[in-house]
Amino acid sequence: MSQLIKIYPENPNQKEIEKAVSALRSGELIIIPTDTVYSFAADITKPKALEKLARLKGKKIQHADFSFLFYDLSHLSDYTKQFDTPTYKLLKKALPGPYTFILEANNTVPKIFKSKKRTIGIRVPDNNIARAIVKELGNPVATSSIHDEDAIIEYTTDPELIFEKHHHLVALVVDGGYGDNDASTVIDLSDGAPEVIREGKGSLDLIL
Repeated sequence: MSQLIKIYPENPNQKEIEKAVSALRSGELIIIPTDTVYSFAADITKPKALEKLARLKGKKIQHADFSFLFYDLSHLSDYTKQFDTPTYKLLKKALPGPYTFILEANNTVPKIFKSKKRTIGIRVPDNNIARAIVKELGNPVATSSIHDEDAIIEYTTDPELIFEKHHHLVALVVDGGYGDNDASTVIDLSDGAPEVIREGKGSLDLIL
């Protein structure tokens, strides 16, 4: 039975955070708020959960493009070999914030995706709920944005409507208040120079 749990971003309730983490550790999918749009989330150490998330997107795990959501930059080197000073300075300047950075993956990432995946999309959202969940879990979560079927309204922002529509797919939905209707700005750093893949909520002035 799926749950809708309310967590306030200013002061996330630890018991509610633990409920979300418990679901992730059990290999379930959950829905969480970020600093941009609401997203499906899965524990990256649970292969079946990742496969389930890929199926939701109509893809096989080998071809899935999920963002890895981190608490901060301290564990990035576990997943990327691209950790030179210019890259780190740029990430430190922009994060936490509404950006997804594509970096060169290390050998851990292909194992997670059972593929020859050479890049990883990383996020550190400016959202206390999402970051508290990741911190309590102890490793990143894989996330994928929830799109609305209405082509005009690209993303659903009301957590109650999200729960109504997706409760059968997930163990719980975290209500962290209304979400945004702008996705993250995606910047590819895997070849060194920043390349804008998608302009979203994050300002390009901070990056370019």
